[in-house]
Parts: sequence; structure tokens; C-alpha cells
Amino acid sequence: MMHTPSPSLLIIGIGTDYGCDDAAGLIVARALKARRLSNCIILEQSGEGARLIEAWQGFQSVVLIDAVASRAKAGTIYCFDAHAQPIPTSVFARSTHAFGVAEAIELARVLNQLPLSLMVYGIEGKCFTAGTGLTPSVARAAKKVAEQIAQATLTVCIA
Repeated sequence: MMHTPSPSLLIIGIGTDYGCDDAAGLIVARALKARRLSNCIILEQSGEGARLIEAWQGFQSVVLIDAVASRAKAGTIYCFDAHAQPIPTSVFARSTHAFGVAEAIELARVLNQLPLSLMVYGIEGKCFTAGTGLTPSVARAAKKVAEQIAQATLTVCIA
């Protein structure tokens, strides 16, 4: 009997479908799901901090993708290695939860519960009002992030 290895990579797209550009992380996650990457688990979450920490337990490598509102140009892509530096709350300040992505990562760091590898992508949004669909610059950035993650994870995902 062949043993199938447990997935070692978790990808979490964060956001809501009903806040226009806030769905950027979800759109990236769905694009990656469509690629059917092997040995990866891809989740969609709202970004509530405690749920994020719980979700990545047992995974060696985690990639988070979320929309951000740091007042940069819409479609700007940020990428942070959580082990190399604290996640700037000035970039990840926008959250529907008081305890969001940056706070969850910093709490997990203090509690020694960060995965061995944690990459965090932020896509600068333009419109966060009620509605559906990404603005064009954010949609282009989401497509680019999905491609970057797919290329970067091929070696991790193929056992």
C-alpha cells in the first residue's frame, strides 16, 4: 500500500465576497484551487486571528493572502516573510476584526506557534464598500499573486 504524504503547505485566502476589493485573498485562493496543486490545502477565511492560528497548526509552510488598505496605489503587492520581520500593522491595519492578520501573527510569534515558513501577501485595495467584484487594478494584482504563489509552491507541493 502506498502512503500519501500529509500536505505540508497551507494556503489561506482571506476576505469577504461582499466588500469589493476585500475579496482579493479569496480570489487568489480560488485561482490556486483551480490549478489543483498537489500536496497543498487551500482555505478561505474571514481573517479572524484566532481562527488563523488554529488553521495553521501542524503545517510547516503557510501562505496568507489578504487585501490591505495602506493608502498605496491600488494593486500594489506586498510580500512579507513573517520570520524575517514583524508584519507591519500600517499595511494590515484594515480588518473587520479587532484581532486580525498582523495581530494573529505577532501573538503566534510570542507563543512560539508560527509555522516554520509563513509568507504573507497583501494586495492594496481601492474599494471596500458593499458590493461584489474586484476593481481592475486589484484583479490584475490578484492574478499576478496567484501566479507567483503557484510558481513558488510547485517545489513545495510536489512530493
